[in-house]
Amino acid sequence: MDNNLLFAGLIMVLFLFLLYFTGFFTGIDETDYSDLESSELGQAVFAGGCFWCMEHIFEGVCGVEEVVSGYIGGSIENPTYELVSSGSSGHYEAVKIYFDPAKITYPELLDVFWRSIDPTDPGGQFHDRGPQYRSAIFYLDEEQKKQAYESRKKLNTSMVFDKPIVTELLPYTVFYFAEIYHQDYYKKTRLGLTPTARARGARSLFPGSGIRLIN
Repeated sequence: MDNNLLFAGLIMVLFLFLLYFTGFFTGIDETDYSDLESSELGQAVFAGGCFWCMEHIFEGVCGVEEVVSGYIGGSIENPTYELVSSGSSGHYEAVKIYFDPAKITYPELLDVFWRSIDPTDPGGQFHDRGPQYRSAIFYLDEEQKKQAYESRKKLNTSMVFDKPIVTELLPYTVFYFAEIYHQDYYKKTRLGLTPTARARGARSLFPGSGIRLIN
C-alpha cells in the first residue's frame, strides 16, 4: 500500500476516534455548567416548542447571560434527544435561562416567553407537533410561581387570544442538559429567524414592559 494512503488512513481513524470521545457522535455534552449553576444569576425555565428557537429568542434579550437547551418533566433519567423526540418519555424540550436580575426581571422574561409562543395550542408549537413541544413554565420557587400565575392571568384577561390559554405552570424538577450539538444550534445552522424580531413583539403585547433587546 502507498505510504501516503496509509498515513491518510491513520489520520482519518485518529480523527474519527477523537470525534467519538469528544461527544460529536454520541451527543455527550461534557460542558461544565457548575459555574452558572452556582452563580448569583437568576434562573428561569421555559418550554415553548423547539428549544433551538427558544434559545435563539432569549439570547437576544439584554440581561440574559446564557441560555442552555435541555429536557425536563419526564420520569426517565438522562434522556436522549431520540427518546424525547419520540414523544413517549414525558419530557418537554425546554431552555434554562441564566439572567442578571439587575438588568431584566423574571416578569419581563415571562413577557418575552408569552409573545414567542402560541399559548392556546395543547398539541405542540407551530410546525412542531407532539407532547415534547407543549408549552410550560417551570417555576423554581414560590415567588416565580406567584409571578407566573399573575402573568398568565393578565394574559387571559387581556383577551389577546380568542381561545383559552393552555400553557401549564409546573414546579421545577430536574433539568437535563441536551446533547452538545443542540447547544447554540441556530448559530451553527444560521436559522432565518432573528431572536430580536420575536422578542420585540413582547413590547407590543405588554406595553411598558421595559424589555431591552441586544439589537
